[in-house]
Amino acid sequence: MRHLRSMVKIGSIVIVAGLFVAGCKGEEMTENGGEEEKDVVRKLEGKVVGTEVSWDVEKGEESRKVNTREMAFDGDGETFFLAYEADRSWVGLDLGEKHVITKVGYRCCKGFTKRVELGLFEGANEPGFADAVPIAMVKEMGRSDEVLYIDVNCTKGFRYVRYVGPNGSHCRIAELEFYGYDGEGDESRYYQLTNLPTVVINTDGGQDIVSKTEEIGSNVFIISDEGRSCLAASETKVRGRGNYSWTTPKKPYRLKFAKKQSPLGAPAKEKKWTLINNYGDKTLMRNILAFEVSRRAGMAYTPFCQPVDVVVNGVYQGCYQLCDQVEVGDGRVAAKNGYLLEIDAYAWDEEVYFVSNNDMPVTVKYPKDDEITQQQYDFISGFFNEMEAALFGDDFTSDTEGYRAYLDVESFLKNFIVGEFCGNTDTYWSVYMYKDGADGRLYTGPVWDYDLAFENDDRTHPINDLRGFIYETKGSVASSAVRKMVTRIVKEDPEARAQLKSMWRETRASLLDLCDYVDETAELLDESQKLNFKRWPILSERVHQNFQALGSYKAEVETVKSYIIARLDRMNELVNNL
Repeated sequence: MRHLRSMVKIGSIVIVAGLFVAGCKGEEMTENGGEEEKDVVRKLEGKVVGTEVSWDVEKGEESRKVNTREMAFDGDGETFFLAYEADRSWVGLDLGEKHVITKVGYRCCKGFTKRVELGLFEGANEPGFADAVPIAMVKEMGRSDEVLYIDVNCTKGFRYVRYVGPNGSHCRIAELEFYGYDGEGDESRYYQLTNLPTVVINTDGGQDIVSKTEEIGSNVFIISDEGRSCLAASETKVRGRGNYSWTTPKKPYRLKFAKKQSPLGAPAKEKKWTLINNYGDKTLMRNILAFEVSRRAGMAYTPFCQPVDVVVNGVYQGCYQLCDQVEVGDGRVAAKNGYLLEIDAYAWDEEVYFVSNNDMPVTVKYPKDDEITQQQYDFISGFFNEMEAALFGDDFTSDTEGYRAYLDVESFLKNFIVGEFCGNTDTYWSVYMYKDGADGRLYTGPVWDYDLAFENDDRTHPINDLRGFIYETKGSVASSAVRKMVTRIVKEDPEARAQLKSMWRETRASLLDLCDYVDETAELLDESQKLNFKRWPILSERVHQNFQALGSYKAEVETVKSYIIARLDRMNELVNNL
């Protein structure tokens, strides 16, 4: 029997090898009118696989006889599969050989039609689903009186298919169906959850990511360009990251590829990348906006940032931002022959740090922890103390004897403008600085960690009613030493003060249409934010430092726009009255 080489499915019409065939389901198709027959698209059968332990609700105990995984494929809508574990449970089929999936079906249990929202269908070719990618997602409530269907737009062939229940659902499902045809398929089209790129993380053995230090080997897929592009990166190491953000239910992650990559067209080609969670930022865009302000202010380097959807071990985690790791490298911090520092309130938790003579805690980020020598450590800590001494000395405004011999004023003032305009309480809680070998001075930047900015912090709200700049108010978390440093430069140095006024006038002009950028970003994020707040229903809840909970994404975005409009005028007053 000759195999059918090509098939295009449009609705219920199938075109096979140039022939027109109608009504594919339940009908047999012939090639060139011959006597041999072969189903092309059909309901698929296979060995039932998945979470073994089910839940006997009546007895309130685990079971392997009641509500088992086989009941998801028994054709009876009155029975159902119910896993004992609430999270990450799944059920599927081993099809025996590869099939291209064209459609999936699902039927809910009575009274539990919302329990399927955010459920994911995946395909894989390894029995443990280490290479799994999504093929469909349930984005709305289901029905208990009929099977609902989702067309699958993924051209790759899979031997294993499954349904992974959303968190807290016990994978409760009455019926599942998979349709498709035999074949290897190809990799011309993958499935994206939304218009944003999809990042898929499958950890070794399906391990949970529970540590900021212990890395777990993983297969990572980054699907983009409407499914036409897929970066597949095996042996990727994944761990948690962040400080406060790591304590939230929606976890941030760090990826470390086995070899250097430039995901999603990023300028840098590096191994380390971050997934920012934005849990307390209900616009999901405050870091994106801060980076845009950084670019418009002319900062030498602004981190790459792309909003994405994230799936970990078959479970949708929400809308994230794939960003650069702040580190020295091409397309990142330009200090290969020098140092990267962070004035860091968490310095005591780091491997390499020092406390300056004026009590500023400083982490040494580069050279790396396991590479820095004692000589390098002594040099950079001594250089920082010399900068401080010059800044707080009597001749601090002197070009040769003052702080300008150690600190680049322009980059410092640009960073100041970005932090103060954006209203970032954390601007001087964490300040990056770098020293390149080609220039002996310390440069300030890049901007980072702006989830509390744009009126999102109850300690400084309302920002535009504060009597002065944010850094000098009681709501600021900057240390007294850092406040003294900023005041010395922006208020007590006449030349820096004049330079700041000139730079602000230029930057302000570039920010007049920033609200248009907010609208464009909100439109970009719209499909993803709807899913995100189903996964994390906090729009009516105050989390982190929120001063309000408005109940809708649109209202949260409007708060940012109102802040920007008022801040343009308030910054004018503050800067021009220096």
